[in-house]
Amino acid sequence: MQILILSCAFLCGFLIMTIELLGGKILSPYFGGSVYVWGSIITVFMLALSIGYLFGGKLSLNNPNTRKYGVIFMLAALSIVPLTMGHEAVSEWVFDVTDDPRYGSLLASTVLFLIPSIILGMVAPYSVRLLVKTAHSSGQTAGFLYFVSTLGSAGGTLATSFYLVLWFKIDHILYGSALILFTLGLIAFFFPQPPLSATVNSNEKAE
Repeated sequence: MQILILSCAFLCGFLIMTIELLGGKILSPYFGGSVYVWGSIITVFMLALSIGYLFGGKLSLNNPNTRKYGVIFMLAALSIVPLTMGHEAVSEWVFDVTDDPRYGSLLASTVLFLIPSIILGMVAPYSVRLLVKTAHSSGQTAGFLYFVSTLGSAGGTLATSFYLVLWFKIDHILYGSALILFTLGLIAFFFPQPPLSATVNSNEKAE
């Protein structure tokens, strides 16, 4: 199970940065590529991920297992589909409301990326909970998990900016991201593990 969770965390980090970088490509025809636009995108992603960390942490307290973990990935995949299908319409609507590159890009980023990023943010804390065996190892486990996830983010940044945007259209990359997330969700869902709360408690008592 450890390899599965670490692989999921790596790919989630990869795809978060892929979608974030594509955000700049999506909004640039309407609001340009200035620091205002990138500031809006980064702000929305950071806020959404922080909310996702909070929700994922709370969800992981209630009988964590790989079935619920898989559902998070499948929901993330489904949330990307309307983003892919509607990003042009949303951007045009926001541009009609306000063409200010600051507030227009902030509003468009919120509408387009907030929900998918919140769901993706839930993956990291839930991954930690699935990997933790005892309270004594929780810090080391969390550190290694975030190390793997951040490596994925670095890989996603380079791969997307150097290659993917040159080889594929934006919509194709987004649909591919959704397909990868849904596949990961199915693999995790059909790789069920018993709830971890009893196991962790028994290990702590034994120590």
